[in-house]
Amino acid sequence: MTHQDDDASYRLLFSAPELVRDLLLGFVPDDWLHGLDYTTLEKVPGSYISDDLRSRADDVIWRIQADGQWVYLYILIEFQSTVDPWMAVRVMTYVGLLYQDLIRRHEVLAQHRLPPVLPIVFYNGDAKWTAATDIAALIPKVPGLVGNYLPRLEYLLIDQSQYTESHLAALKNLAAVVIRFERPDSVAALLQLIDSLNDWLQGQPELKRTFAIWIRAVLLRRGKFTQAIPKVRDLKELKMSLATRFDLWAQQYRQEGEQRGKQEGKAELLQRLLVRRFGPLPHELVQRLTSATADQLELWGDQVLDARSLADVFAEK
Repeated sequence: MTHQDDDASYRLLFSAPELVRDLLLGFVPDDWLHGLDYTTLEKVPGSYISDDLRSRADDVIWRIQADGQWVYLYILIEFQSTVDPWMAVRVMTYVGLLYQDLIRRHEVLAQHRLPPVLPIVFYNGDAKWTAATDIAALIPKVPGLVGNYLPRLEYLLIDQSQYTESHLAALKNLAAVVIRFERPDSVAALLQLIDSLNDWLQGQPELKRTFAIWIRAVLLRRGKFTQAIPKVRDLKELKMSLATRFDLWAQQYRQEGEQRGKQEGKAELLQRLLVRRFGPLPHELVQRLTSATADQLELWGDQVLDARSLADVFAEK
């Protein structure tokens, strides 16, 4: 799965207002923000043509009414799975394009003012986030007049790795569930989480379907058995499919382990017989025994009884 596919699955998930609401209420510590009316959340187009006619796209943009019907707070959410040292530049560009688009569509505030924007970077990568969260940190400070005109714009980083499983499990919050799905403790924990989410979203079939698509994308990105996960339509179907496949994978793994054990035993026995007859073996022959198939080991085992030399043991028939 590519980073583009991963980002697309997150964009699909956070096209649901419930996810945006829970992200803000659960992971953005601000009393004023928490007091807004989340029934007024509206999704805003996130693709623009800039003044130089170049196309740009943000991940997800929402707006919510604040301090009156006509004053909006715009929420720009960027999804990131790798550390981008120029993230602050990207965010500043996206905010500027959003403002250009609002001006073009005559959706500014009274007296030629612009609505506030909260830029959020939602990071799900494994490496520690080391990029600057303010573009000012990327520009050396200079004395005098020039120093007064350096740009400043900061984004809010929500780093999934900063939250423990116990903290997330205690939250009745869909965004917390998203983070938990990124790193379940076990297969059983994953299936239990799907069950709990399915119960939680009773009466919301579209959101169930969206979560099922996203969970499958997470497993494709992080799981070892990626080829066998089918496309599904809801969480119940996803759980049944995964439970069946996990059982099959576990059974296959056990069988392969048993076969490997038998084969390794044959190779070890043959090596002892060869050493007893011909003395210490060259390293390349030991490697050959280790990587041999069951049929080869059986053939060499038969030949060792009558062989006069190592060459006779490994001669092709």
